[in-house]
Amino acid sequence: MKQWWRRWTYEVPLAISDALWEVLVVQLAALLDRLTVRKVIAFIPVVILVLAYYHRIPIPPELMLIGDFLAYIDIFSVLILLGVMGRVTTILFVVKQSAARIALLAGRVVAHAQRLDVRHRRQRGAPTRPRRKPDQPIDGRAYGGVWDQVRVA
Repeated sequence: MKQWWRRWTYEVPLAISDALWEVLVVQLAALLDRLTVRKVIAFIPVVILVLAYYHRIPIPPELMLIGDFLAYIDIFSVLILLGVMGRVTTILFVVKQSAARIALLAGRVVAHAQRLDVRHRRQRGAPTRPRRKPDQPIDGRAYGGVWDQVRVA
């Protein structure tokens, strides 16, 4: 009974307190050491979104706009850090050139499709060779009537 009492009054609470110390003090201190201003700014919109979707707390639109503004600042800071802002003109030039090429290609395809004129084939005019009526036997030909009403049997 003494071992059981020692285990549940001494060893188990010490194990729980060691685990809490590890999580709440040691790992939290390591997280705070790795924390930067950029990470804090990136986390603010997440907090605002969580509060906005928690329907019991009304959030004014100004606070939502601040969260959007901070998110855009984060995006632009990443672009500046990557050095893309210096190459924006080059990227825009490539995009404009590719859009112009696609428009030119689409115009050529449409013009070629109109020259083919596959939809209105019979409206062009008379056929090049006259159509022949199939030969009918002499007994089946019309006799006297315009619309073949009277036939000789």
